[in-house]
Amino acid sequence: MILRLLAIGGQIMIIAVLIGGRIRTRLKIVAIGLLVSSMAYILNSSGFFPDEGMLETAIDFLSISTTIWAWVFAHELFERPINKNILIGASLALFLLWGTANLPTDGRWLSFDAIRITSLALIAHLMVIAMGGRADDLVEKRRLISTYLPLLIGLQVGGVLIFELLYGGQNNLPIASVVNAAFIFLLVLCAGSALLIAEPEVLVERSYSPTKEYTTANLSPSETVLHEKLLAAMNEGQYRTPSLTIATLAAQLDTPEHRLRALINKQLGHRNFSSFLNGYRISEAKEKFADRALVDLPILTIAMDLGYGSLAPFNRAFRAETGQTPSDFRKEAIDQN
Repeated sequence: MILRLLAIGGQIMIIAVLIGGRIRTRLKIVAIGLLVSSMAYILNSSGFFPDEGMLETAIDFLSISTTIWAWVFAHELFERPINKNILIGASLALFLLWGTANLPTDGRWLSFDAIRITSLALIAHLMVIAMGGRADDLVEKRRLISTYLPLLIGLQVGGVLIFELLYGGQNNLPIASVVNAAFIFLLVLCAGSALLIAEPEVLVERSYSPTKEYTTANLSPSETVLHEKLLAAMNEGQYRTPSLTIATLAAQLDTPEHRLRALINKQLGHRNFSSFLNGYRISEAKEKFADRALVDLPILTIAMDLGYGSLAPFNRAFRAETGQTPSDFRKEAIDQN
């Protein structure tokens, strides 16, 4: 109980920092939602609440939503596009399973197991998002967070879910409850430390726009040379290379990867390597969509020629930059010409 109270106190302090800090709005809302649902889970799993009443029902429902909030938080923190089908489907599934689990039936334990399995799938996907996007991330402190935070979340949340699947709960085994509380407290400490260390670079809203021209007046001599080499490679169409990574590009430019990351992030304003590539790719795509001679060229062909592996990521990138689908943009561009 002491560990749980300390964890809740730490989470309340983190919420206070979030509310008062210069943190981008969507991330702030999602982070507070995650912390509130996590506190509900801590209370719900403590065994000190009665098994009936509206307060217990509300806490139970909030605790079930923790994995949803954690999944969305990972997307917002690492600035990854959210698959709305997964979000809506998983939310509906957990809500319906929770409702079924609270019915007075003999098979309600199956619903609880289904909730745990669904939550495990979300946690596994969260770790894929964090670890899989690390190579694309240009923000060094966020790359550090993506190394250890998903591991802690996976160990704590995944471990609890697997234990509950095997043994049906932790309240029947006091040592399991203590270990769980200790992991929660450790996770809160790490999350608070990450927030204090990374806030200026990771969490604050940036005013970057793909169309904005960034000054290169403050570049050092070595950065100036690297910037010229980078521009030359992009002008030669290097951005069209399928599955191009920053490691591959750094090797082609004969420069250390960390120097290229720093240049594109701190001097050119990009937070992900994919957004840097998309700036060039979408710009060329708009030119082709406005070209009457290419009006019958399939959108998929244009996307593949620009280096995209399929149509879906191209559509997402194009819509994120222009606010329109490729077909709508082409129609409007052709009509105006």
